[in-house]
Amino acid sequence: MSIDFKQLLDSFTLKELAQGMAVTLKHFFKPNITIQYPEERTPISPRFRGEHALRKTANGEERCVACKLCESVCPAQAIYIEIDKNSTAEKRLTRVYDIDETKCIFCGFCQEACPVEAIVMGPNFEFHGESREDLYFTKQRLLENGDRWKAELDARIEADGKYR
Repeated sequence: MSIDFKQLLDSFTLKELAQGMAVTLKHFFKPNITIQYPEERTPISPRFRGEHALRKTANGEERCVACKLCESVCPAQAIYIEIDKNSTAEKRLTRVYDIDETKCIFCGFCQEACPVEAIVMGPNFEFHGESREDLYFTKQRLLENGDRWKAELDARIEADGKYR
């Protein structure tokens, strides 16, 4: 049984330990890059896909034309839309627009499929629910999200426009 002298010497001198300590010392005196999360925020990409929102037009009307493309393209089948029976062919409206966030995989296909940019993925990733019903977004909640983040959503769509 032959023992390699170099291997024995490396083992005896703890070469691997010294190499590890050298890496530690190299990074020890560098400034910290830790973000103190609730107080400090990192910038979010304009293409980030967070909580859903329904946008309105400049005069306050719903943008959604009830084409149901977002419902048909959703791979998780998380979107449910019903068309208002009283709407006309010129202006179709939705009676029900629900998104089940527990099913949603945040793929962004709904936003990509929408021809009028009515449904968008917002900047909020800090939402939760105490029960399943809290994560079932109705049309009213989606419209409120759109109103709450209107300026930021418009800026994000403007920034992402060159990639579309």
